[in-house]
Amino acid sequence: MVKIRLARHGRHKRPFYRIVVADSCSPRDGRFIEVLGTYDPLADASGIRVDLTRVAGWLKQGAQTTDTVKQLLKQAGAGAAVPQAS
Repeated sequence: MVKIRLARHGRHKRPFYRIVVADSCSPRDGRFIEVLGTYDPLADASGIRVDLTRVAGWLKQGAQTTDTVKQLLKQAGAGAAVPQAS
């Protein structure tokens, strides 16, 4: 299964995340298919940058989002593109 999830980067106590499309079997910071955006939790303003058209394309192909990424996409303005939880 393909998932849209976060991959952690940055140094100790300074996290920085990439929003990536990856196989569910690959490790958190391991191999990925495509980078869709970034998330900086320490930024003053909204630290979410994401390509919403690519996210919508992956969701149409059947990719599943993690709960955290689903919340971030709603904050970024992709509320209509994110499927509701069952």
